Amino acid sequence: MAKHLYGDYSTPEKFLESFMAGLEKRNPGELEFHQAVKEVAESVVPYMFNHKKYFDALILERMTEPDRTITFRVCWEDDLGNVHVNRGYRVQFNNAIGPYKGGLRFDPSVNLSILKFLGFEQQFKNSLTTLPMGAGKGGSDFNPKGKSDREIMRFCQAYMTELSKHIGENLDVPAGDIGVGAREISYMFGQYKRLNDNFVGVLTGKGISFGGSLIRTEATGYGVVYFTENMLNHIGDSVKGKRCVISGSGNVALYAAKKIIELGGQVLAMSDSGGYIYDEAGIDNQKLEYLIDLKTTRRGRIEEYCAEYDAKFVANKRPWAVPCDLAFPCATQNELSFDDATDLVNNGVMLVAEGANMPSTIEAVHHFKANNILFAPAKAANAGGVAISGLEMTQNSMRISWTSEEVDQKLQDIMRSIHAQCVKHGQNGKNIDYLKGANIAGFIKVADAMLAYGVI
Repeated sequence: MAKHLYGDYSTPEKFLESFMAGLEKRNPGELEFHQAVKEVAESVVPYMFNHKKYFDALILERMTEPDRTITFRVCWEDDLGNVHVNRGYRVQFNNAIGPYKGGLRFDPSVNLSILKFLGFEQQFKNSLTTLPMGAGKGGSDFNPKGKSDREIMRFCQAYMTELSKHIGENLDVPAGDIGVGAREISYMFGQYKRLNDNFVGVLTGKGISFGGSLIRTEATGYGVVYFTENMLNHIGDSVKGKRCVISGSGNVALYAAKKIIELGGQVLAMSDSGGYIYDEAGIDNQKLEYLIDLKTTRRGRIEEYCAEYDAKFVANKRPWAVPCDLAFPCATQNELSFDDATDLVNNGVMLVAEGANMPSTIEAVHHFKANNILFAPAKAANAGGVAISGLEMTQNSMRISWTSEEVDQKLQDIMRSIHAQCVKHGQNGKNIDYLKGANIAGFIKVADAMLAYGVI
């Protein structure tokens, strides 16, 4: 029996309990990171006990320790000349199957626990795409809301001045995340190019005019719906005619709504941090275009929708009390609690697909599984964004551009492949445990690469 960081144990249950106790002691106070690891370990530990090569090589312990964690000071001036200091991060988690790859998040909530949870999850998500991408995550506690374009430019340039020392097209290729869209990526790419005098695909999510990929903005939202359609097709059903509720009103939520409408589903509710709108008649393409303009161009509040259309606004709530067939949490982590899961189950939901990263608490996930609700975990369902980032890297390396139709077809193929992997490894009698399937399928590829390298 291998000597583990947290002791030797004869059963999966005992090992899991001790493993989590040791991880929590080793990483005190990092609650989001603990949650992400536990969700994976519950599936992977029993699998490891049946495949001792992973257990004996301490693969899980090695996967839960980042290759390196970089923190740095970011100083910038606002429009009035006042100096501000923020903290910048890049967590390079695992490069066993390719360069570190993962987004940058600018938000006051950013801390090391959140970035470690995101980086840990990214290992499995990137593995599932089958593209050669390792896992990383980064960002800052900088808040872009309310800042002028020039203030955001100065912050992005200051952030990239330090980050540029740690990234490269074959080393680490960041992308966008919450608070980091096309504007921020453009400022950072420009600063990297200025500092290095080198035009390479070191960031993804770039503008089309300087190496970006078509449908990158839509990719995560489209991907979660493609994955949902595959799940429903597997049981002889489809999105068509289904009542859908979506949390969030960023790109993931907006373009998930667009694809749902295209496939014949009915979008009843969407939200932002102020509350949710409920449109009993359904949000059609015209209404959605209004929302896209409101949220991405005018940066308005979703409540304004009710001044244009006959809809109800519910303040300070997510839309999980609205009766629906399909639910898409697309806002942020831990937005869907056990009580929310209970409401969804009681109101007849049949499938929950995660568009955000870890938006459901562990208790909510367990409740869905206990009630035989189809559950699409984020590492599988929202992999469309990083998949297109990987395709952007390919286009940059080959000095070519694919059409929207070509990229969209590749996205559909990737989401279909991820679904097939989840089915293969998630068989549970007559049912499919998609969480188990995604965790094990994502684990195997990374773990086999780590074994091949020996002890490093």
